[in-house]
Amino acid sequence: MENNTIEHKYNKWIVLLSIAIPVAVAVLFKVKLKDFGFDVTPLSFLPPIYATVNGITAILLVAAVMAIKNGNRKRHEVLMKLAIGCSVAFLVMYVAYHMTAESTRYGGEGVFKYAYFFILITHIFLSIAIIPLVLITYVRALANKFDKHKKIAKITFPIWLYVAVTGVIVYLMISPYYV
Repeated sequence: MENNTIEHKYNKWIVLLSIAIPVAVAVLFKVKLKDFGFDVTPLSFLPPIYATVNGITAILLVAAVMAIKNGNRKRHEVLMKLAIGCSVAFLVMYVAYHMTAESTRYGGEGVFKYAYFFILITHIFLSIAIIPLVLITYVRALANKFDKHKKIAKITFPIWLYVAVTGVIVYLMISPYYV
């Protein structure tokens, strides 16, 4: 019964965060601190840092899967917590950058433009979808429901990895157009 209580206890938080995070990011994406009278310098140094953090997240995810496949549950747990921490750090830096700088338009043409927007759009939609998946996967591990954890992790892992890797690709494709 205790394990069901853990899952039940976190269900409201999972729903709340799964809605609040994308809404907050969307709202804050449009908020410019200068519009509120703050004299801020654009944090233009952040994009390569948060792209690197996305790359580190991808490496951590792969290492975590390797750890659990090798039977090292403790290493898996530590690596997954680091991956979650990196994703949170990415989110904070991403929002901070967009609150202080104007959005950069992609300047590529032809097939590169279509590829960029396909990658960007799938990255955005899956980055929203991954929030509840990560939270549910994590809570199932907390509740020691490893059968259920493993089942959803098989869905969560490839989507989260895609989001992390495409975050780097989007940065590499748009970086020549930063002012």
